[in-house]
Amino acid sequence: MAHRPSWFRDGYVFVSYAPTVGINKDGEELYVVDPRTGTRTGELDDKVLEDVNNVVWDKETTATSRWVERERLEPGLQAVPVYFDDRSVANFKTLLEEPEFSGFEAVTLGDLIDDGRVVARPGHGSPSADLRTGMVPYIKVSDLRAGQVNINPTNRVTDVVAERFWRGKTSGLSPYDILTPIRTSKNIGDFAVLMPGQERLVLTKEILVLHAAEDSGFDNFYLLWAMSLRAVRRQWDRIVFMQTNREDVGSRYREILIPVAPSRNRADEVSESFRKYYLGMQELRQSFLDHLSESDKYHIFLSSAEAVEEEIEEELEEL
Repeated sequence: MAHRPSWFRDGYVFVSYAPTVGINKDGEELYVVDPRTGTRTGELDDKVLEDVNNVVWDKETTATSRWVERERLEPGLQAVPVYFDDRSVANFKTLLEEPEFSGFEAVTLGDLIDDGRVVARPGHGSPSADLRTGMVPYIKVSDLRAGQVNINPTNRVTDVVAERFWRGKTSGLSPYDILTPIRTSKNIGDFAVLMPGQERLVLTKEILVLHAAEDSGFDNFYLLWAMSLRAVRRQWDRIVFMQTNREDVGSRYREILIPVAPSRNRADEVSESFRKYYLGMQELRQSFLDHLSESDKYHIFLSSAEAVEEEIEEELEEL
């Protein structure tokens, strides 16, 4: 007869999602550092062992461990403890209990996509390096920074290549689409806004594009406001897995919970600062671009797809 430890629970698996296991990324010992002196204490930093000792000797879980129903350990999730760290989900639900969120509903991105309130699409594809010559900017995940899509004029493809990846004559992108990396980036879950004039781009396949439908009851600025809440942003940490040596969320982004306002007026009210910032920034951008384009003395450096093409065409004419 098999030995049954006193801490064992039928139908459950003990999972620790503690951040350290006494070994660093190089496979060497990871030590606790005294914050007062900045020196190692000689004690291994092994929070997983602490979790195990707690459940074995004290029969208790910690903030970084829990019991998981065996049936939840689906293929692909069994070896990813962080997926079962539901503290971010609990924090989100606590947020919705605050008075300012009265009437708001917790809805997953997947449900919003399925009922048509949000349109989601992946990037167009990833042209090989030898195809990156032309006039259409190619955007990689590293080009999404600080809420902006930064066009690199030295990284672009030809019209023919762009249309092949677009599967048509246009990119299918719209002003104020919101974009986030979903693979190979530490910025997964951080969103950038596609500004007017940037629609004619090729996006790498490792980018997710979200757009609020016209009849959704909210707009893209509200969607960006919701995605910028800390209680929403932190949910992404539990769905980022490693595929080989690269971060990846797959389709798990559909599990992200966001607050949905009880009315369009309320949605516009809470997201007004985002709307005012990006619309105001676009007005200033356009005014500045108009001024620079009045003379051929200026190098137009703003992230505008049209400006990039005009500059390249001028360079070609000079050759």
